[in-house]
Amino acid sequence: MRESEPTPSLPQIAPSPPSFPSASFPPQTTGAATDPPAQCGTHRQGEAIMEHGSVTDSTASTFSIVEEDHTLANSVRFVLNQDPRVAFCGYSIPHPADNKVNIRVQTTGDPAKDVLKDSLQDLMVMCQHVRGTFDTAVTQFRQNNPTGMNIDQNKKK
Repeated sequence: MRESEPTPSLPQIAPSPPSFPSASFPPQTTGAATDPPAQCGTHRQGEAIMEHGSVTDSTASTFSIVEEDHTLANSVRFVLNQDPRVAFCGYSIPHPADNKVNIRVQTTGDPAKDVLKDSLQDLMVMCQHVRGTFDTAVTQFRQNNPTGMNIDQNKKK
């Protein structure tokens, strides 16, 4: 993205909830990969993305995005995996009835939140390019075909 281009606004990422030990995670193991996830439905009203992970390791986090599905998650996963700072990225949908996606990001050193923000910016630029290309093609088609496209003309009688 160029310096002169305005950056589209992104949803605010909620601060990480504190990690805590549980019976299924032995207390001697720590880190984002072994910390238990927060309970379902813990996002606050109006927040689109919530970060889960270790307070001590910012390079590995899971981001819960509410009201989204495979459409966005697979696109975000694709863009994240193109970034050389990403060591691992994957997503899951906890349950088919939930409109929630969990995206797991582990980086080689940069904070996972920053890498996700950069990837979301890149994805928005890609979408804007696709939209612009599509709109241009539609405009050119309409200029070259002033009568429009009559599908009924192609039917055999």
